[in-house]
Amino acid sequence: MLAKTFGSAVFGVDAHVITIEVNVTAGTKFYMVGLPDSAVKESEQRVESALKQNGYHMPRTKVIINLAPADIKKEGSAYDLPIALGIMAGSEQLFAENLEQYIVMGELALDGSVRPIKGALPIAIEARKQGFKGLILPKQNATEAAIVDKLDVIGVDSLTEAVEHLSGEKPIEPIVYDTRDIFETQVNEYAADFSNVQGQENIKRSLEIAAAGGHNVIMIGPPGAGKTMLAKRLPSILPPLTLHESLETTKIHSVAGQLKEDSSLIASRPYRSPHHTISDVALVGGGGVPQPGEISLANNGVLFLDELPEFKRTVLEVMRQPLEERKVTISRAKVSIDFPANFMLIASMNPCPCGYYNHPEKECVCAPGVVQKYLNKVSGPLLDRIDLHVEVTPVSFDQLTDDRKTESSDEIRERVISARLIQSERFKDHPEIFSNAMMNSQMVKSVCQINAAGKNLLKTAMERLGLSARAYDRILKVARTIADLDGKDEILIEHLAEAIQYRSLDREGWAA
Repeated sequence: MLAKTFGSAVFGVDAHVITIEVNVTAGTKFYMVGLPDSAVKESEQRVESALKQNGYHMPRTKVIINLAPADIKKEGSAYDLPIALGIMAGSEQLFAENLEQYIVMGELALDGSVRPIKGALPIAIEARKQGFKGLILPKQNATEAAIVDKLDVIGVDSLTEAVEHLSGEKPIEPIVYDTRDIFETQVNEYAADFSNVQGQENIKRSLEIAAAGGHNVIMIGPPGAGKTMLAKRLPSILPPLTLHESLETTKIHSVAGQLKEDSSLIASRPYRSPHHTISDVALVGGGGVPQPGEISLANNGVLFLDELPEFKRTVLEVMRQPLEERKVTISRAKVSIDFPANFMLIASMNPCPCGYYNHPEKECVCAPGVVQKYLNKVSGPLLDRIDLHVEVTPVSFDQLTDDRKTESSDEIRERVISARLIQSERFKDHPEIFSNAMMNSQMVKSVCQINAAGKNLLKTAMERLGLSARAYDRILKVARTIADLDGKDEILIEHLAEAIQYRSLDREGWAA
């Protein structure tokens, strides 16, 4: 008897429906066709054991399973449950008229229990798009999939539960999930807050500017000055995620298997801090089965690279194109996949190998020329994509023990949101641009106009401080953001002056 079930394959951050055709006829042997990988082929043993353990039987006749479309490679163990249900329907152990109305996914244990899968959210989105009545999947993934409305999401713990639901013996109620209500209660839940930071007012100011304009930042200073602590607090002053951004971010983490069990929506901006031993594939994504990397997991959030010169040169260079394009394209022989990569880059580094170059109290013990060699580990093209260069100095004892209340993240965020609203209005005719940092050179000329006094200041700064030509556009973008924070339509001379001081690493002889 011929039976049909439906599963799904995830490519990139999107899912595609897979038709699983099962034909149980006279003969012998078990055949599986349609480009299954080893994990899919091994489902025969898992399915047979699960059926026996739950009181069913594996047909001892000829069983042919076709995974269509046959030109797409099927990977992973998540096809176990739909294959088992298809075999039961084909061998007349399961009578369910509504079987073809569901997409079914789940890995089977030998005892018939169902294990969680990756990519439940994009699978649910595709199921609704293709007009399916519902989605049957492991109970651990049900909350995540229930974000999608107008779809019956059925969470099961075992093969028996799925069979009893489909046959009508013990129907399972679909999970009801109020996406907007959960989103509103969880948005902007951050463990770290700027109210805990004593001193470092200039660094907090630079991070506020970065958040307001979407600018990339590099902090340079000695060990223990607070670079990592400040970076961890940056997401708390960024504008709240929109529901669309939250769904996009959740989808990426779902595909990567990064969502915790029984979790659903990512409502706060992600913060990723990979170790400096990371490979270029792990950072930007890729692999035999293309998976999102750290830059995609940081989409709509912050990517923090601590001790930037310690990262391999090849790893840092692969970020140059994603920083400009806000996406990364992974190309393989048969497929090309785009992963979103719209993140803020926050980097930190010591000024030299010993860490105490330019320290107000401690002596640098590095040999002559070593400091410049250390800084040269970070290439000019990468620094060119970082708008703010901030020198971090150690906090004094008096500042650490000061009991005066400091600004909270909520107070800073209010100013950031106001500046972003100004930018939203400014770029309303350019849907691909939503912050000052994303402006191209042509837009900089029209949006960042300065008067004669400002031009003279900028010219003097470039000549006296030895600023490079590439710093010109960056200074204007940052000055535009400072003016937005100040609520000014024009870039004033004080806005330019503040922006100029954030180009430390462009100064000639900075580490001479």
